[in-house]
Amino acid sequence: MMQQQQHHHHHHHNHQHNSQIEGSSNPPHPSNSVSSVARSLLPTRRRLKLDPASKLYFPYEPGKQVRSAIRIKNTSKSHVAFKFQTTAPKSCFMRPPGAILAPGESIIATVFKFVELPENNEKPMEQKSKVKFKIMSLKVKGVMDYVPELFDEQKDQVAIEQILGVIFLDPERPSPALEKLKRQLADADAAVEARKKPPEDAGPRIIGEGLVIDEWVSCQVLCFPNFPCEIP
Repeated sequence: MMQQQQHHHHHHHNHQHNSQIEGSSNPPHPSNSVSSVARSLLPTRRRLKLDPASKLYFPYEPGKQVRSAIRIKNTSKSHVAFKFQTTAPKSCFMRPPGAILAPGESIIATVFKFVELPENNEKPMEQKSKVKFKIMSLKVKGVMDYVPELFDEQKDQVAIEQILGVIFLDPERPSPALEKLKRQLADADAAVEARKKPPEDAGPRIIGEGLVIDEWVSCQVLCFPNFPCEIP
């Protein structure tokens, strides 16, 4: 019960409780009389475990396109589709922008971002990025091909898993976050190479190497940090 209460009160900051919440056997179920709009605003059980949990780390290299990585694991008992959105679709894209994960399955997604040159006399590492990313999830019925339209067809079942901010790392200064990022990017690259080989019908089902990522306009920065916010 305590886990559920924590989840009710701190669902937007409780990524550290993800595994505990997923492990609880009696998730709260809203009554059938609750409208779909209200239901989508209620705290939901997390379906995905993210690593890093709430930030995307990028090497700070102004004027270049750099990469971040995030491991996404389905911790639920059902197949789950996930989808990324960003406030800056012109300068960021995702590989893959979405996929379907079997129970217990994980994938490392790579995020590409163009780093702007510092403005005026701004010290490079102090430059704050206002770009936000959102990961949404949707329970699906078994194995199927991922298509973004799944999220439009079942809007009332979509959960906002996490809003991710951006943190810049100095590529010249060794740090645990930088080392972890390098490891995850190497793993992601190896997985992409493996997918190019003849498939043995394993791994997340992704259509092509889709690089398009949805623009997420309706929420933008207005909702931060008080999300979840309802997307019409």
